[in-house]
Amino acid sequence: MASGLENYINQTVSVITADGRNFIGTLKGFDQTINIILDESHERVFSSSTGVAQVVLGLHIIRGDNIAIVGQIDESIDSRLDLGNIRAEPLGSIVH
Repeated sequence: MASGLENYINQTVSVITADGRNFIGTLKGFDQTINIILDESHERVFSSSTGVAQVVLGLHIIRGDNIAIVGQIDESIDSRLDLGNIRAEPLGSIVH
């Protein structure tokens, strides 16, 4: 997985964690245990009643053992989303 992340350096990515949180930011670095550093990041908090809230975090480090998936964001599509009108249940935690 680490070698695949090299292609995402300085790109906008979405990170979904094992506890169901969704972080968006610019991938600045990672290490051998997939701890990652996001810059200009925010968390998207989903709600079935109020839409998607964005909590600004700035520079943020996420532990590798808590990462479920990392994917690149298409910024042209993402910028057109009306997050206030998107309704969704928050993701649940991963159950082992």
